[in-house]
Amino acid sequence: MQNDYIDLIEPTPKLYSKKCKMIALLLRIFLQFSSYVVSLIIWFVYDYFIAFFALILSFIIVGIIRSKLRNSVIPPQQREYQYNDQGIADWYTAKELCLEDTQERKQ
Repeated sequence: MQNDYIDLIEPTPKLYSKKCKMIALLLRIFLQFSSYVVSLIIWFVYDYFIAFFALILSFIIVGIIRSKLRNSVIPPQQREYQYNDQGIADWYTAKELCLEDTQERKQ
């Protein structure tokens, strides 16, 4: 029996400072809820018909942003794993925004 497992090179980084945790939380909230907020604002300003198409367009745009963030920080060997918005936000915050904090903890 052949087991086709992907070797886990790095675990999801752990964030230690409150600043980094807050940045990851805000990024996660943006990735999860920005499509709904945009469509609600457009619904109140214009019409529900336009808001429906704005919702579809914002899902596409946020999906592109999510995939760009994911592919920029997750190692290539691990990209076949499924990551939720929290995992993507933690990876991006640890690798791009709070690099000095995670480097200090590894040593």
